[in-house]
Amino acid sequence: MTFTQRTSANHKLDKNFIYQLQKQLPELVPPLIALVSFLVVWQIFSWTPGATLPGPIKVVQDTWILILYPFYDRGGIDKGLFWQIWASLQRVAIGYSFAALVGVSLGIGIGVNKTMSKALDPLFQLLRTVPPLAWVPISLAALRQNEPAALFVIFITAIWPILINTAVGVKEIPQDYNNVAKVLQLSKQDYFFNILIPAALPYIFTGLRIAIGLAWLAIIAAEIVMSGIVGIGFFIWDAYQNNYISEIILALVYIGAVGLLLDKLMAWIQNLILPTEQK
Repeated sequence: MTFTQRTSANHKLDKNFIYQLQKQLPELVPPLIALVSFLVVWQIFSWTPGATLPGPIKVVQDTWILILYPFYDRGGIDKGLFWQIWASLQRVAIGYSFAALVGVSLGIGIGVNKTMSKALDPLFQLLRTVPPLAWVPISLAALRQNEPAALFVIFITAIWPILINTAVGVKEIPQDYNNVAKVLQLSKQDYFFNILIPAALPYIFTGLRIAIGLAWLAIIAAEIVMSGIVGIGFFIWDAYQNNYISEIILALVYIGAVGLLLDKLMAWIQNLILPTEQK
């Protein structure tokens, strides 16, 4: 490629980038204004007499080392925020995967079997209303170890939206689809893969997106009351015990950012897999 061609290609890329930026600007301005306004109001309130929480400037000053060095590892639970979040994400990945596997499978079974649905629905409606923190003591008593108990709390919290949405998706399959399957005399396997799964997929992904947020919330809650484990939840509790309020606020910002990224990731996977007419 000649110098002229390279210059022309770079110019086109620059123009395309500027065009995309101009296109996204109207979408970016309102949230940026809201964020800046929130930070300004927060800072003003932190300057008032009797304020108990530090302002954003103080938070950055107090946690600058944690922000600059997220990868430090001094052994034990003394690790940077990257490793704290990574440990929590690993637990979420394991617990969430089991919840997705069991939730989708059981949801399909309930959706196609009315007797099973009637038998299990009252039990599921009872269990799904139990908050994540309420599962912590019983899981610790049953499993005796922090790590398995944390995974169980994630699993039992995340499974319900997956299970319920999957069951609803199966039950809501249009009768026309079932009629076509009968006319074509589809086998159970063909019906499952060509009718049931594609028709229920939007509902399944709705459950999966709700569940990933609940799983992230659950692990934070579980780690807060489980001592001696690496994780962002225990990091918050340890900071509270030592009255490091700025560290708590920084951790909350990171938790929110990770939760947002997890939701965006699930939305991207959903758009990647679902057909255009089902989006």
